Amino acid sequence: MSAEHSSEPDAAFEERPIPSSEEADVEVEREQDAPEPEELDAETRARRDHALRFVRKLGDPVLRAKALPVERFDEPLQREVERMGELMHDALGVGLAATQLGVLHRVLVYRAYSDDPLTALVNPVLDWQSDELETAEEGCLSLPGVHVAVERPARVRVSARDEHGKPVEVEADGLEARVIQHEIDHLDGVLILDRISREARKEAMRAMREAQETASAA
Repeated sequence: MSAEHSSEPDAAFEERPIPSSEEADVEVEREQDAPEPEELDAETRARRDHALRFVRKLGDPVLRAKALPVERFDEPLQREVERMGELMHDALGVGLAATQLGVLHRVLVYRAYSDDPLTALVNPVLDWQSDELETAEEGCLSLPGVHVAVERPARVRVSARDEHGKPVEVEADGLEARVIQHEIDHLDGVLILDRISREARKEAMRAMREAQETASAA
């Protein structure tokens, strides 16, 4: 099934109410060397809060939907990728999947380290993963207040296309490998809550409720 594109770059991204930046989380972790939310200047805080309003939260059915392959590599897709990169940057995040914005395209963007260029992977396929596993803490824009230890392969190789349709292959380790796997999970309707134990999931849900209650009381 062909993925349809909107004629306006922001048309598919619906703004939603979210907690203020003191309570909101970021994808996997903040950009390297980014300040804590309470240290943000007013302009940066406002940009971050605005960007986070577009992100779907747990309970939205789109987060459990499997994204559709992209077949048209055209200007609307390129604008979509550009806008995703802008929202990710403004949210001080390191990765973002289209499904988190309510768009069922197999598209993700990431920048694992601040000096790296933005990378877009369209129709990514995980071709190989190492037997070696690593455990690290992850958060998620769609799960405010939640940070959980997730075990993942330490190294991966992914094939995809960029936003212009050019084939790309990425071999990654460390944070980059983790971010790519996290975002591909989103495209498959999988959340970090699905990759932890039942007890850890209960604790995560409790933390999210507490974050929501704190936001409501603020």
